[in-house]
Amino acid sequence: MTESIPHNGAPHKPEIESVAAATASQSAPDREKQALYTSSQWQLIWRRFKRHRLAQIAMIMLAFLYIIAACAEFIAPYETRRDFKGFVYAPPAKIHFFDEDGFVGPFVYGLKGGRDENYQRIFEEVKEEQYPIRFFVRGDEYKLWGVYKTNLHLFGVEEDGQIFVLGTDRLGRDLFSRVIYGTRISLTIGLVGVFLSFVLGLIIGGVSGYFGGTVDEIIQRMIDLLVSIPHLPLWMALAAAVPRDWNSIQTYFAITIVLSIVGWAGLARTVRGRLLSLREEDFTIAARVSGVSEWRIITKHLLPLFTSYIVVAITLAVPGMIIGETSLSFIGLGIQPPAVSWGTLLQDSQMIVNVALHPWLLIPALFVIVTVLMFNFLGDGLRDAADPYSIS
Repeated sequence: MTESIPHNGAPHKPEIESVAAATASQSAPDREKQALYTSSQWQLIWRRFKRHRLAQIAMIMLAFLYIIAACAEFIAPYETRRDFKGFVYAPPAKIHFFDEDGFVGPFVYGLKGGRDENYQRIFEEVKEEQYPIRFFVRGDEYKLWGVYKTNLHLFGVEEDGQIFVLGTDRLGRDLFSRVIYGTRISLTIGLVGVFLSFVLGLIIGGVSGYFGGTVDEIIQRMIDLLVSIPHLPLWMALAAAVPRDWNSIQTYFAITIVLSIVGWAGLARTVRGRLLSLREEDFTIAARVSGVSEWRIITKHLLPLFTSYIVVAITLAVPGMIIGETSLSFIGLGIQPPAVSWGTLLQDSQMIVNVALHPWLLIPALFVIVTVLMFNFLGDGLRDAADPYSIS
């Protein structure tokens, strides 16, 4: 049978749809390859990064930690300096869901302190005192982000009860609240310190690698001298020079600068090595002949070529800053009370006796370990994604 064709010579609509569908199915791989070939550098990095599951988990956990740091006053049930008389070195609370009548939801029992036969402090649960754990409860007043005055907290119990999720310290202060507040300083000091190191590393390394010669020799010998000094003694010497009568904000920025003084050397060497290989390229020479300034050549033509490597270096440098602040605060040369960081919280665990009797004092160290691991996982994922020879 002869196929009927319209008078204008066009095929029927069903035939057009079938041909279009076949063409679309056949060209799907081609479109994917075309998208791969036309992708920008950052699109290729993101494509490879999405295949690194551990790095994605690390990025989510770090985002969660920074959200906690931003909303510390709201998440913490108590203010950092609030002490509970009679609850010195109270152990972490046991959260119950069932009582004699069955399931009643999360609650804690009251605590009663005492001494054992060795005169060691002990606590027992008082079954007659039952305090349900509520969300969005009223408690200590605070200013959220220093602007909004409120007393709303994420969770808590009734005013005549207490909930110590991670126990208390030697003054009866809630350790969980202090850890949450400490997240703000310990995490932000890493970012601020890396930012300063980033600026110093780019400027000094860029000048060293681009101009070379005597300038490069002087800068490299200065870096060699700086790297040859053990970091911790150098940090201690610089931190000891910070006046003890400075307030918390002044000390915070002083410690940040102390950490940044050493942190820029590695990045400067990375930038210097890249610029040494790029300054003789044809496009660099063409820009120089065209009258482009040296500063514009470095910032507009050379540095963007290895921005991904700089991002990776920064990500891997943050854990070093966090550990540096924790170490200085642990030995009493970093952040000073009443400011709270993970390092200052670990000062109570300097004595072996305290750790043996009250092991929950080491919990802030777990936050340091987890944060450093997450930054390292994220840095590994970014490093693999930024590798131009990795399989897309």
